[in-house]
Amino acid sequence: KMLKLRVGGVPEHFNAPWYIAKGKGAFAAAGIDLEYSDYPGGTGAMTKALNDNTLDAAILLTEGCVKDIATGGSHKIVAVYVQSSLCWGVHTGAAQTEIQTTADLDGKVWAVSRMTSGSHLMAVVLAKQQGWDYTQLKYEIVGDLKGAQESLEGGQANGFLWEKFTTKPLVDSGVFRRVGEVPTPWPCFVIAVRNDVLDKHSAKIKDLLSVIQAACKEFKGDANTPAYVADKYGQKPEDAAEWFQTVEWNYGSPVDSLIL
Repeated sequence: KMLKLRVGGVPEHFNAPWYIAKGKGAFAAAGIDLEYSDYPGGTGAMTKALNDNTLDAAILLTEGCVKDIATGGSHKIVAVYVQSSLCWGVHTGAAQTEIQTTADLDGKVWAVSRMTSGSHLMAVVLAKQQGWDYTQLKYEIVGDLKGAQESLEGGQANGFLWEKFTTKPLVDSGVFRRVGEVPTPWPCFVIAVRNDVLDKHSAKIKDLLSVIQAACKEFKGDANTPAYVADKYGQKPEDAAEWFQTVEWNYGSPVDSLIL
């Protein structure tokens, strides 16, 4: 019997294996009717959807997922999805010429997709690294990447943290300037499943993980992947190739209790 699972992820290159595996019928072959949805609003939007019961599972930024679980989120981490760290770009608006380095953003306003999202939590990580008082950070809530673009162009916000390859086209076209980078000190994406789904369908969740981990392994082993990513996500071939070298998915390890 087919089990329908509603899964969400950000519309970024990391999640291409979900589309490819679904297109090949790999989930259906495992008895899973996968309904995969893009969430441009990111981790904050997806933890809300998990808690509202509009998603069964989601691919989340580790820090946002842990934060939501710690504050009562109704889901659990079942596996690391991307093992490598995420390189966040520190961005400003092209016209904000007074900001030339990360240090120039001390005391300025950060665009964040929503509170407790990755763009918010990484601003705290950056502040701690820079020795700023992170309790005094100022935020402008912008919803998504498009909102951040408007906010930095309009000068309502001065800084914005987002995965650097996703924003690279905006840097290349002169909308953003990248003034620094912050890698996460942990594996960057995890797969979280709502507790009630996990209780009822743990065997099927294991099947879901087996399918996606095999798809990720195939994706990483395919020499054509950088060209596919460049085409599908509007990136320069050399940027896609650089990203591809740095990224490692989890190809089949269960969750390590030390990570949590």
